[in-house]
Amino acid sequence: MDMKKRITLELRNRSAAEIAELVVDNSRSADGEVEGLTDAFTELEFLSMVNVGLSSLAKLPSLPKLHKLELSDNNLSGSLEMLSEKCPNLTYLNLSGNKIKELSNVEALQNLKSLQSLDLFNCEITTLEDYRESVFELLPQVTYLDGFDQEDNEAPDSEADDEDDDGEDGAAPTGDYDEDEDDDEEEDGSEGGEVGLSFQVNRANQDDDEDDYADEEEEEDKAIAQGEKRKRGADAEGEDDEDEDDDEDD
Repeated sequence: MDMKKRITLELRNRSAAEIAELVVDNSRSADGEVEGLTDAFTELEFLSMVNVGLSSLAKLPSLPKLHKLELSDNNLSGSLEMLSEKCPNLTYLNLSGNKIKELSNVEALQNLKSLQSLDLFNCEITTLEDYRESVFELLPQVTYLDGFDQEDNEAPDSEADDEDDDGEDGAAPTGDYDEDEDDDEEEDGSEGGEVGLSFQVNRANQDDDEDDYADEEEEEDKAIAQGEKRKRGADAEGEDDEDEDDDEDD
C-alpha cells in the first residue's frame, strides 16, 4: 500500500488537525519521498515511517509539535537538515538501519536543540573509530546515543515508567479493597457469632425437652410397674380366698 493511501486510512474520518500519533510503517513512498503528509497535521507529536523506502526528507511538511520521529530501515544518507527546519522540537530521533556513513551526515542535527535521544544503530557510521565520543562531541545536546549515555547508562524505558506509575496509582485502591474486605469479614464474623449463639440456645432447649421426655418415660415406667405390682397383689388375695372356701367346704 502506498504511503498516501495509508495515511488516508489512518485518519479514520478524522481531520489531520485531530491526529497526535501517526504510524505508516511498511507502506511504500513514491520515489523515496514523503507523500500524503501535509502542514495540516499541526497537532502531530509522534510519527513513525519505518521501512517505507525513504531516501529524502525534502518533502517533509512543517510539524511544529513533533517530538518523536521513527525513520529506521530506510535509505536516508542526507537531507537531515530538513529536520531542524520542519521539526524543530524533536526530542527523539531514530535513524537506525539507514545509509549514514560519516559524521558529516549527522552534523545537520546540531540545530535540533531539544534533541535528547539519537539512534544510529546498524548504520555504517557506527563502525568509525571513537564513534560514540565523536557523536557526543558533535551533538552536545544529545544525552542518549543508541540507547546509552556517555557513561553507558541505559536510557529509561518510558513504557516501564508508565507501568510503575500505574502500579503506584493502583496501590491505594488495593489497600481500600483489603480494608473493605476486612470489614466484610468482621461483619460475617458477627453474623456467625449470632448464628452460633442461636444454635446453642436451640440446642439447650432441645436438650431440656429430651430431659423432660426422659423424665416422663421414667414416671410412666414407674406407674406401670406399680400397677403390675398391685395386680399381682390382687391376684394373690384372690387365690387365698379360694383356698379358704375350699377348706370350709371340706
